[in-house]
Amino acid sequence: MTKIELNTMGVENSGIVKLRCSVKNYDWGKLGNESTVARLYASNSGEEHIEDDHAYAEFWMGTHESGPSYVMLVEGNGVVTIADSEGEGGRKRNSCSLVSLKDWIGKNPAVLGDKVLRKWGPNLPFLFKVLSVAKALSIQAHPDKNLAEVLHKQQPRVYKDDNHKPEMVLALTEFEALCGFISLEELKSVLHNVPEIIEVVGSAYAEEILQASEQDGEKMLKEILQSLFTGLMSVSNIVISEVISKLTSRLNLKREDFPKILSGVLSNPYTMKYIPPFDEFEVDRCILPRETSIIVPLSPGPSIFMVISGDGKMSTESSEELITEGTVLFTPANAEVNIATISGLHLYRAGVNSRFFDEPVISSSNKQHEK
Repeated sequence: MTKIELNTMGVENSGIVKLRCSVKNYDWGKLGNESTVARLYASNSGEEHIEDDHAYAEFWMGTHESGPSYVMLVEGNGVVTIADSEGEGGRKRNSCSLVSLKDWIGKNPAVLGDKVLRKWGPNLPFLFKVLSVAKALSIQAHPDKNLAEVLHKQQPRVYKDDNHKPEMVLALTEFEALCGFISLEELKSVLHNVPEIIEVVGSAYAEEILQASEQDGEKMLKEILQSLFTGLMSVSNIVISEVISKLTSRLNLKREDFPKILSGVLSNPYTMKYIPPFDEFEVDRCILPRETSIIVPLSPGPSIFMVISGDGKMSTESSEELITEGTVLFTPANAEVNIATISGLHLYRAGVNSRFFDEPVISSSNKQHEK
């Protein structure tokens, strides 16, 4: 039996903190133990049973209200207290105290660092996820920042936050994705060089694109693109299958010729850093061999570390945690982190983009005032 109590007092900053994170069971996720997300969630949450017929799609680490993470604190210092009685077979489960990461940061804003606070306020500016994909995801359209703010204000139940959601995908295994719309000139080139597209969208839509120019204005170009995209997405599966068959028989696609969207930078012999062209985040991939240690230099912003596999420990000047598969840790700004392995470690770190700290910043309060 689980007892849940509400208590908002006594939350304190204690250096490294362990997180209990959320899972999303979207239909496109991999089933049961085939899903890395399922295994990470089971290890992270203490859930021993993985449902074989359940899809485990996304493992969320952050402050988003649709899948919040919780800081695991000593008994008596949390917001939600979970005290389990004896489990099956008479084995007593561990009790723990949880406070949402969002609330904990709100009471300890210094963990974000001064510059992050000035730009984003007492909010973690990124959401860290692991995906286990079994089939194609639904197509998503992300608004820009201004439109996101308007939509959130008008329909907060539908648009849960006011963020524009720039994203970076880092493949753990082979991964295929389509992202964004190509330019008008590129689209014209596609229509000239891939005649199968005209079969799908129709010659009338194709001709509109071929005759269009930047001088037609943004509004008209958007309307033409919308009509073309609507036509494409409304085509029957039979037509799509026939056209794909024609296309694949005509082309000899080679994967190695695909462009590299983002290349990592080696920051030490064991760590590859991936830096996207926006401020909110960056990601490090770290693969440490057995009985190895590294120091992660202090960052002016917060970080979340997530362990994919292996065993070891992570420590700062004021705290230390044993880590294993599924462990998720939050480290505050300006903390130097030491990571030491036992059997080797494969882990990832998400943090605010390091280039952001080299640039001047306009505070969130000033932005609101300017509006």
